[in-house]
Amino acid sequence: MAKIKICGLSRVEDIQYCNELKPDYIGFILGFPKSKRNITFDKAKRLKSNLDSNIKAVGVFVNADIEYISNLCHENVIDVVQLHGNEDFNYILDLKSKVDKPITKAVRVQSAEEILKADTLPCDYLLLDTYVSNMVGGSGLTFDWSIIPNISKPFFLAGGLSAENVSKAIDICNPFAVDVSSSVEDGDYKSYDKIKEFISQVRS
Repeated sequence: MAKIKICGLSRVEDIQYCNELKPDYIGFILGFPKSKRNITFDKAKRLKSNLDSNIKAVGVFVNADIEYISNLCHENVIDVVQLHGNEDFNYILDLKSKVDKPITKAVRVQSAEEILKADTLPCDYLLLDTYVSNMVGGSGLTFDWSIIPNISKPFFLAGGLSAENVSKAIDICNPFAVDVSSSVEDGDYKSYDKIKEFISQVRS
């Protein structure tokens, strides 16, 4: 069964919803000030202190300073690192030398070759997301799942997933995990009912 990540949590209420509904992962946007979901180190620390210990917190970063990421890891604010910018082979190696948390590298998918190239990076997981010019993620749009090649790394599938299409996405792509944010929101805030429905669709 695919694991579930609910990304972009920013409020205590979001944590409470997830503590009850039990996704496998939640995401904090920590290194991308342009995102409306971006939160500070201190806020993430407060939210993590209220999170069920069985749920892993993922920190999402865009070309962030490695020391900033390592401080969040060493204080156990995050359990998994997700890199969503232009971080390359050497950046990931450097980060791995400083943290002992799993590392996920996001790919804004334009071709199968791009995914295969990312599969050679020294990370633990990939995250396959929709390519939109001038956006690093959070577009709410899907991509052509049929171009995903056979790869060695487990991957998170992101980009436009919702309760309406996630079952089909899992059938076609067989991802390690599915990642959702905007479709489980009402306005700018996470919706308990939408998170519940999304999780129900995945686990059914």
